[in-house]
Parts: sequence; C-alpha cells; structure tokens
Amino acid sequence: MESREQREQLEKRVAELELQVAGLKRGSGFPFRGIRRQASWGFGGLPFYDIAVGPDLARGEIHGRARGVFAFGDMATGVFAMGGFARGVVALGGLAAGILSFGGLSIGVLAAVGGLAVGGLALGGGALGGVAVGGGAAGYYACGAAAAGMHIVDAGHRDPEAEDFFRRAGLMGVCQGTEERRRRSRLGATQ
Repeated sequence: MESREQREQLEKRVAELELQVAGLKRGSGFPFRGIRRQASWGFGGLPFYDIAVGPDLARGEIHGRARGVFAFGDMATGVFAMGGFARGVVALGGLAAGILSFGGLSIGVLAAVGGLAVGGLALGGGALGGVAVGGGAAGYYACGAAAAGMHIVDAGHRDPEAEDFFRRAGLMGVCQGTEERRRRSRLGATQ
C-alpha cells in the first residue's frame, strides 16, 4: 500500500514540476524574463554590443553570458564589459577584472577601483598593488589608515618619499584626507 501512495505522490509532484517548467518557458510564473539583444555587425568576430541578462531556458542558460565590444550581462566579456561578473579592457561589475576595472572586487592590470582593489594602481576600502590607496593599503607605495609597504603614509608613519610620490601623482589630498579623518576621530575620542 505504501508504495502505491508514494508512487501517486511522486506522479503528482512530477505533474506540478512539469507545469512550473512550462510556465518558465512561456515566461509566466517567473518574475523576470531574460533579455537577449545583439548587434548584427561588429569587429573582429565580436558583435558591437551584446546584452544578456537573466535566464534563457530555451538556450539552457540560467545566467546571461554577453560577449561583444560592448558587453552587458550577468557575465560579460568584452572591450567594455559591465555585469555581475565583468571582464574586459574596461570592466565594471560586482566582480570586475581587466586592464582598468571598477567593482566590488576589482582586479586591474593598470588600475583597480573598488571595495577590494588589486592592481598596479589600487584604490579601495582594501587596496593591494604597486601603488595602493585605501582604508587598508599594501603596496610599494601605500597610503591609508593602515598601510604596509616600502614607502607608506598612514596614521603612524609619514615617509617623505611616499609623501613626495603621492603629491606628484595628485593623490596626496586623499592621503591627507585619511590623516585628517583619523586625527578628528582621535580628537573626538578624547573629548
């Protein structure tokens, strides 16, 4: 008896799932339909623009994968890429990797700007690079509330070579701003 009841429950559940899948394929029952747009022309085998956001069950994609000169999508790859995961010459996204990158986690060959930035020039809450500026910074030249490196400017250290470098690079205002905020917070704590 139990096996018959189990079989009926299983058949009922399969029928429910089939209805849900059919609804997803039609786009109903799912709060967001995927978007797919692509230019008919491009450069070097890449379309000029490619937009791929959200699921496309017909293609078997849960996440949009965009590839183009200008790529916009859940996962975007292009010369200019923007998306949840973006990689390109210029990348902007939650996780961004490129020559120049901007994102929550940003990895850039020349420059990276983000919450956590890793690159030749890294600017972020946490920054790691040849030149690093951030709340926590580590690099050959580093500036921040807490900094580590060969030449640093932080609350406890003011290396003259680092100050000169950041001044010439036009970043000393950021370093002094960090020091000013630290000084004000120490004054506020003592009053």
